[in-house]
Parts: sequence; C-alpha cells; structure tokens
Amino acid sequence: MSQAVDLAKKLIAARSVTPATGTVFDAMEAMLTPHGFIVHRFTRGDGPAGSDEAPVENLFAIRTGPADSKHFAFAGHLDVVPPGDDWTSDPFIPTERGELLYGRGAVDMKGAIAAMAAAVADVPQDAGTISFIITGDEEGPALHGTRALIDYMTAEDIQPDLCLVGEPTSVNRLGDMMKIGRRGSVNIWLTVEGTQGHVAYPHLADNPLPKLVAILAELDALKLDEGTDWFQPSNLEITDLTVGNPAHNVIPAKASARISIRFNDCHSGASLSKLVTDIAEKHGGIARPVISGEPFLTPPGEFSQIIADAVEAETGIAPEPSTTGGTSDARFLRAVCPVIEFGLCNATMHKRDEAVAMADLDTLSRIYARITKAALA
Repeated sequence: MSQAVDLAKKLIAARSVTPATGTVFDAMEAMLTPHGFIVHRFTRGDGPAGSDEAPVENLFAIRTGPADSKHFAFAGHLDVVPPGDDWTSDPFIPTERGELLYGRGAVDMKGAIAAMAAAVADVPQDAGTISFIITGDEEGPALHGTRALIDYMTAEDIQPDLCLVGEPTSVNRLGDMMKIGRRGSVNIWLTVEGTQGHVAYPHLADNPLPKLVAILAELDALKLDEGTDWFQPSNLEITDLTVGNPAHNVIPAKASARISIRFNDCHSGASLSKLVTDIAEKHGGIARPVISGEPFLTPPGEFSQIIADAVEAETGIAPEPSTTGGTSDARFLRAVCPVIEFGLCNATMHKRDEAVAMADLDTLSRIYARITKAALA
C-alpha cells in the first residue's frame, strides 16, 4: 500500500462530519510529527451542537527551514458533509473496490490532505519552511475555521509566501484544471411586511405579495455584467419564496424571499448589497445581506507556472487556469499570500459512494512534492 493511500484511509476512518473535532485531528498530527512538524491545535466556538457557534477544531503545523528561507503553505479541511443514505459500504470504513478507494471525504478533501502529508516526507527540512493550515469548519458556517487560523498566524507573526489549497479542482482527469480565483458570494434575505385581512375586503388590508413580486421581477431582470478575462458573468438566483399562508381567503401579513449572487471582480459584496437594498426599499421591502466572501484572483504567473510544470511532469497535461465553481476557504487565505487551488477529480464529491482512484493519490502526492520543492527554491 502506498503512503498516500494509507494516510487517506486513516483520515476517512475518523468520522468528522462538520464541524470536525478530535480523532481526525489526532490522525493528522500523527502523520506530521514524525517529519519534524510542530503541531498547534485549538478550538473556537462555544455554542451548542448544531448551531453556527458549535466548537470547531483547527490545526496549524509548521516545520521551520533555514533562516531567511521561503515559506510554502498547504491548506485544507478535515470536516466532511453528512454521508446520507444508501452507500454500498460504510462511508466511514475506507473500502477498496477495484482501483478505487471509497469513503466520505475521499475526494473532498481527505485524499488531498493525505497526499500533502505524504509529499512533505520527500522534501528535506533544509529546503525551506512548510506549514499546514487545516480546519474542521469549511463545509459548515466557516466562522471559526480558517479565519481563526489566520488570526493565529497573524498573532504569531507567521507569513507564508505562497499557499496551495487542496480542493478537488480536476474535472475529467487528474491535473486538467487549477483554480486561480473564485467568485464572491452574497446571500440576501428579502422581507415585505403587510397587513393581514379578508380577500373580499382588500381596502382593509395591505397585501405584501405584489410588492415582493415587483422586487423579484426587477432583480431577475438585472444583467450584472458581461464577465471579464478570467471570470464568467455574475449571476443572481432566486433561491426561496415563502408566504406560509394556509388559507385561500386571507391576505397574508408578510412575504419573504431569498436570493444568492455569485459575483466576479466587477463588484464587491457591499456594492451588490446596496443595489439589492435600494431596489427592495423602493418597493416597500427590506433586505438583509450576508456576504460569504469577496472575489479574488491570483493572476497567472510564477506560482501557476510552478503548478503547471509539476502537473505536466507527472501527468503529461497542462492544467487549465479557471475561476469557475463555488467558494472555498481560499477566499480568506487570499488576504495572507497568493493562493491557488489544485487537487483531485471532483466528480463524486458530496455524493453517495464518494471515491478516489488510488493511483491518483500517488500521483497527486508526487505533484505536491514537486510543487513544494519548486516553491521553496
């Protein structure tokens, strides 16, 4: 059994549905300490289980190289989404069938973290400083995870030069895509208050639904932008509409809706929040925006070339630089240093019978080792 596959099995076997704590971090620490890493673990959040404030464990590990050497960081998450039902085998018992390794997190993203841990064993300590920025709260609210790790690094005056996030970015085969940026995300809750009344006496009531419909119609008609050189056009989607009126002859007192905007670097979370708020208020509604992250871009250059060279050396293909897809913790790490995402094929992430090709784990480990050595050179 290869080292990357063995480590992936140990991580998959540690049940870690978000927010993750405990055993899975024990396994991670045991992987790193034999290679000279000093591991610091801490927990943030003191709320009840199931709440956004539930305790989250985080891990920062560092192996310091010679004075004035470069610092390369790996980042990722050990928490996983709930497995759901009807798996062919237990989602938390790593199982080999054919050439695949099955288990929740095999792709997103315990497999990549195992490949990182296997890779650093092949990098001598005098090559430079290597760190791991690992959270248990990426699949959840992301309130007490990577942001808390960044706070810790700031307090300790730790500053990586480059950071690689191991999200599953490949599409059809390992190495065909890397993410050099991501769009931002803002969710906005819309509410219109009215006055309840009998439908036969509308003059005694105030129906909020026509106002909400007007808000949604104006928002749906918006064309936010045409896209940019590296980003697809921003899109606004209506994701919920709630009235909660069980009676056919009652004008409701309130109507609510929710929209989600994924936006490129033509906008900011604040500018879009204001745009939606102004439209809502024009029609008598209110808007409550929650900004999940701002767009970011690491322009093609030395870092992306290091990754492309390593991928091509091991797979024979050149990864496409892309900004498609959802958000990741790279949206926080971008404030620390240049960040790029690269990892396994994403076809089965979050699905029943999530699986990774064991050969891909070995190849990814070699790619990560090449990237690390080149980034520290």
